[in-house]
Order: sequence, then structure tokens, then C-alpha cells
Amino acid sequence: MPNTTMIDSPSFYANPDRNVAVLNYNAHFITSVFDLVNSEELIAFVRLFLNQQRDKVPVDADPVTTFNLATPETYMDVVKAILTDQVTAYQPFKTAEILASVEDLYTYYRTYLRISLMTAHENNVVASEFMSIDQNFNDLVIRLYRAIEEKLKGHANHVYREVNAGTNGTLLLREVAWPLPTGYEALKDIHFISRMMLQPPMMLHTKSNKRKGLFTATKTNPLENFKGTERDWLCYPAKIGESLAYIYFHRDYLASGIALANLFQMADTEEISGQQPDLILLFGTPGVASDEHPENGHYFYDQANGIYVGQIPYNDQTTYFGYMKKMCLTLHNLHMIAEKKLPIHGSMVRITFANGQTKTVVFFGDSGAGKSESIEALQAVADDQIANIETIFDDMGSFTLEDDYLYAQGTETGAFVRLDDLSSEVAFNNMDRGIYMNPEQKNARVIIPANTWPRVVAHHEIDMWVYANNYDDAIGIHRFEDQATAKATFVAGKRCALGTTDEVGMSTTFFANPFGPVQEQAATQPIIDAVFDRLFADDVYVGEIFTHLGSDKSQANLNASAHKLLQELLKL
Repeated sequence: MPNTTMIDSPSFYANPDRNVAVLNYNAHFITSVFDLVNSEELIAFVRLFLNQQRDKVPVDADPVTTFNLATPETYMDVVKAILTDQVTAYQPFKTAEILASVEDLYTYYRTYLRISLMTAHENNVVASEFMSIDQNFNDLVIRLYRAIEEKLKGHANHVYREVNAGTNGTLLLREVAWPLPTGYEALKDIHFISRMMLQPPMMLHTKSNKRKGLFTATKTNPLENFKGTERDWLCYPAKIGESLAYIYFHRDYLASGIALANLFQMADTEEISGQQPDLILLFGTPGVASDEHPENGHYFYDQANGIYVGQIPYNDQTTYFGYMKKMCLTLHNLHMIAEKKLPIHGSMVRITFANGQTKTVVFFGDSGAGKSESIEALQAVADDQIANIETIFDDMGSFTLEDDYLYAQGTETGAFVRLDDLSSEVAFNNMDRGIYMNPEQKNARVIIPANTWPRVVAHHEIDMWVYANNYDDAIGIHRFEDQATAKATFVAGKRCALGTTDEVGMSTTFFANPFGPVQEQAATQPIIDAVFDRLFADDVYVGEIFTHLGSDKSQANLNASAHKLLQELLKL
């Protein structure tokens, strides 16, 4: 792991390689501007900044009068002189150059994902005040910046912009006691996130923007080689569907760790105290990866304790949020298969029509098949015939067959969506809640809340299940007349890949789901058979919708297919 030009003290951690900065308020909380300018944390960060700036200084610059060639100690002495109006103390440097450097320092700091931490104990006032404590630090940072700026310019600003000057968010941590099995003792002291405050919209940047390969099984429990400590690891307790997951991640993966809050329901402390999880993920370890795909992770089923344990290695590729999301879903889906439930790679919506009728539709298919796009097109062509479309799940759900009754549930309370897939209305309506990943790049994504956990895991009847066919030239929607043909289409998982992963061109994936069913095909097939038997016995509409995303990408053709879908729904 990177260990050069890095700050790693008990109170402040900053890794320029990952653009992550962490302030530990328990170790040191800065209470005034005086404390801030005299803090070890600030001078350490100035040192990082000057190291970065020196590459931009002309080789013939005068080291005596060039402010960005000053030592960190001299730099801070100048800042203090400005604040106390000791003009002669910084006369060797040009005022305009000092102002430009301070502006650059402020901008450089805000390129980091800046997260503060506090640990709460029983009857600790921090638990109720953690947000205001963080806001106090934000106020100090912006006050210091404005004071320096206005003193150097000689007048007050005409316009003030209230940006997130100090941090992007703060985490309240707790110690949680749960019954660790033998071999899991390394997790004992790692703190759980119990509350989180984020300041969206958040624009995060990672070194990778695409997921590759598959997750594979391993015969060795990743906990056997786990070396993480409470200083550099955190745990997000998540409810993924009805699975309880403890997601442990290295602090260099805070971008993915905090984004979990927009995707999976955080479990309450009372729900996890004394509770063994169904799933454990270790994200950002130097663990073993496959030779073909060194970025990929593994999972292990601890049969003795009934826990699925996943591991994702620390490298540049796995900074993409898709790795964290998809390993969580893979572990959950493996858990569902073990419980004879069928993981569904797709989107499910509950549509309320203007006449008061409701229909639940599941769109099925692998990444890029056109599930989300079909829903967007349906909204576009519906005019006033649809009163509301409620998203139950956006990427992964499950079907459960219980006493001849088939119902569906979701897994996520949010959605991890390509920006290109969002209509401007949806994008702007959710901007103030979104966590944006690499918004300037291809395959840019946003994680937005979508629904509440009770609604996601409720038992939903299924009125229609359609395969998102993005490769055929037909327009509209087609209902399968016989069960064998329908099942063969769904199991084949055919699609034209759009480059959202490392796949390009025509591909097939068992049951269109590389996150569980592919790994456990033999165990999944009997569940598929039972579900299709029930669907056709109940005369549920099982068909395919032609999305055209893999061929002409025609919005007009997609809208025409959505219009046919609307007509079929109104007839059901």
C-alpha cells in the first residue's frame, strides 16, 4: 500500500494517492482559528501541498522570494503574520503570489474526500451533537480562509459562497460487541459506523471507473490472513434485503464506504449488538487474488458458522464502487440460493395507474440490457395514464416460493445508476441527495436513495416479468407461449454488452446474473425450475421487451416498445 508523502497521525490521516483525508476528533478537536493555524495537522497538510506545488515552480525561480518554495514552517509563519497584520513579516513575498498560493491550498484540500470521525460511548454527549461538532470545524476552516483572503486583498468579499470547507461528512462510530467465532478475533476492535452525516451533492473521483471479471470461491477463509486494525479499518453494518452484512473497509476506500449509505439500509446498533452476521466483507486487503484477474475478489463459505466471507484486494482497479456493491450482492445472493430463494438481476417497479389499478413489473437482464431505460421510456410515453412508478429494486432482488405463493423482494434502498441513463428530470430532482462517481468520465455514476427498507423487503406479488432483449430488431413486447422457451431465454442470459464492464459485444451469462447464480449454477437451476412452474401455473405474464440498446440505440424504437408494454399492462 502507498506509504510515501502521506500523513498518518492519530488525529489526521491524508493519502494523496487516494485523495482521502480523515480527521479524528477524538484524538484532537480544533476549537478556534488560533488552534487551527498552530496545529500539527495543518502544517503537515501544507507540507503535502508544497511537495505537490514544487513541480509547478519554474526552475529559475528565486527560492528566497518564491512563496511556494518556502518551508512549511515559513509558510505558516506568513499566514500568522497576515492574520495579525504584521505586514513587514511577509514583505519578501509578493502579496499576489501569497494570495494565489492560499487559494491553491484551499482548492487542493477540497479535492480530497474529507471525512471526520468521532467515537461515541454510552451517555456520551457526542452521540447527539456529532453534526454540530463537525459544523464548528467547517466554520473554522472557512473563517480562516476568508480572513487571509480579505486581509491580502484589502477589502471584504462582495460575494460569499458557503461551500463544504472543512469536511464532506462525518461518521459517528461505536464499539459493538458481537459473538465472534474462533478465527474472527482480528475484527474485535474495529469500530462500527452508527450514524453518518453527508453533505451532498458529493463529487468523488476514483482511479478506476469500470468493473472487471467475476468473483470466485476460495477454500481459505480470508480472516486467516486479515491484519487490519481499528485505526485503519471501519465497518458499515448493512441490511441487504433480509441479510445482515458487516462490511469492513480500509479507510482508503472511504469513497465507497460512505456511498453505501445511499445504497443499503444501515442497521441500528440495537439490531447488531450480540448478533452474528450472515455476510462479512473485507474490502481493501492485500489478500489473494486470481492470476488472471488480480483485481478480483474471492468469497468463502464458513459452513461451521453459517457466514459468507468476501474479500476484495487493495489496488487501483477496486476503487470503483461497483466492486463493493457487487461483492455485497454476490454474498447476499449466495445466501439466498442457500435458502432456496432465486436471485433476480433486474429492476422491479410498482405502477399505479390513473384509474387506481396497480401492477408490479420486473425487468430482467444483465448490465446494459435496458432495464432502467425501459422504465424511463415507460414514464415518457405514459402521459397522464400513470399516476406513479415506485421503484422496489433497481439492480438485484429475489423471488421466494413459499406454500405455492410466489413473491418478490428487493435488496437495496438506493440505486447506482449511469448518468447517461437518467432523464434530466430524475437527475435534477435527486441532485441534492446524490453521490456522484467520476461525473466527467464515461460510465459516470450516481448513487441516489430510492425507497425505504420496509417497502423494499415487503412481499410483492408479480404481475409481469419481462426479459430486456437489447439485441433483436423487433419492436414492442412479446409474451412467451410456452414455459420451456421462456425459461431457455432467461437462463441463457444473452445480451449485447455496452462496455459498462470489461465485456464488449454479444455475450451470455447463466440466468443473466454473474453475482451468485453463475457461481452456484447447480444449486440455482432447481429453484429456477420451481419458480417458472409457479409463474405459468398462475398465468403470470412472462415475456421480453425489445430495448434496442445493443443495436441502433434508437430512443424512438425503445419508446415504441414501452408504449406496447403500457398497452399490455392496461389489459392485465
